Amino acid sequence: MSDFNKDEYLNDLPDMDDLSGQGAPAGADAKESHDDHADAKTDGASADKPAADAQSQQKQTGEQTDKSNDGDDKADDTLTPLGQAKKEAAEYLEALQRERAEFINFRNRAKKEQDRFRQHGIIDVLTALLPALDDIDRIREHSEMDDSFKAVSTKIDKAFEKFGVEKFGEKGEDFDPTKHEAILHKPDPQAEKETVDTVVEAGYRIGDRVIRAARVVVASPQN
Repeated sequence: MSDFNKDEYLNDLPDMDDLSGQGAPAGADAKESHDDHADAKTDGASADKPAADAQSQQKQTGEQTDKSNDGDDKADDTLTPLGQAKKEAAEYLEALQRERAEFINFRNRAKKEQDRFRQHGIIDVLTALLPALDDIDRIREHSEMDDSFKAVSTKIDKAFEKFGVEKFGEKGEDFDPTKHEAILHKPDPQAEKETVDTVVEAGYRIGDRVIRAARVVVASPQN
């Protein structure tokens, strides 16, 4: 067994300063943990405050709506039977006027559609008969028609007039590119402006809509 040495034992013992340094971090960590916990409580309280304000505002809005509805109900309750009847009559009249306006708009749209379809049908028939009408015009211009043929051509013209078809294109009228198709320009020393010299094929239109432009020979000034 070795001998006990007092000096070596005392030298191996830790100093008080070392013990104090080791205990300080633990205390600091505890303090920081306490501070973090306090901050978390503060943040939670701040987050709960807007939610509480929103709930309070919704509650106030609901109360105002309920009060408004209650006010309307009370106003209806204060009306006499005659006043209530007048109110209902005014509501029915407003609904009737609204329905009548919608019906008038529908009727106008339907009429426009009907007129458009009718016009398309007339245009299709006229386009199909254009070659025959051109032949009738050539016969009128270059030969004498007998009475029976003249009667038939007159009936055809009246039938198209009944449906709003207008025939146009006359010699001597001013040349208009919106309704005339120039197939030839002929210089004319006496012409002061472009005019129709010869109508090769007559033009047809319905209202402002040109179905076929008149095909003409144009007399133009020489300069």
